[in-house]
Amino acid sequence: MSKCEQCIVREFSSLKALNKDELIRISECKTSKTIKKGENIFEEGENVNGIFCIKDGICKLTKLSPNGKDHIVKLVTKGELLGQRSMISDEPANLSAVALEDMQVCFIPKAEILGFFDKNNQFSMNVMKTICGDLRLADDHMVNMAQKSVKERLAETLIYLHETFGTNADKTLKIQLSRDELASMIGTATESCIRLLSDFNKLGLIELVGKKIVLKDIPKLKKIAD
Repeated sequence: MSKCEQCIVREFSSLKALNKDELIRISECKTSKTIKKGENIFEEGENVNGIFCIKDGICKLTKLSPNGKDHIVKLVTKGELLGQRSMISDEPANLSAVALEDMQVCFIPKAEILGFFDKNNQFSMNVMKTICGDLRLADDHMVNMAQKSVKERLAETLIYLHETFGTNADKTLKIQLSRDELASMIGTATESCIRLLSDFNKLGLIELVGKKIVLKDIPKLKKIAD
């Protein structure tokens, strides 16, 4: 793992406000980890006691519902931080973080991060802005779940996956979610998700290549989503 002051992914998170000396201090206390696909970075209810900086890879943040099923709240990729809200509120993690592919992460202890709050106002502001952004996204998601149909939510999610994570050389979505995971993101039963994907395929909006998905008519998908 590279030193924090030489790591380019910090420019995408609150850590970009830290000066060289502060980054050197983080480098000396951080712990670098490799997380395999399917493994937990942390679990809901766990005392995280720090933050995780994602150096490479993608994970899903999930919430366990009363019926025992995991609901995907958000997908997180390199450059983002995990655990900021729990660290500030001094509460156990409200969500679980699970690797969707092999990941490289760095763990920074809570005591070290909180020390920067008193000394670096821009860092504090960046953390607050990130948490406020998460709350705004949560508000938008709640409205979508209440007002949009499952068909509209599926179209919107496919567009989101395409625009956020890109495609492979064969034009399939780069991030490959199982049908269960996709259903979890849009808030429906797996069977309903599979049926809608089949409908989209018949309409020429997408192409199903095994478990992979190619978006064939993005303008029409956007029209459905809106």
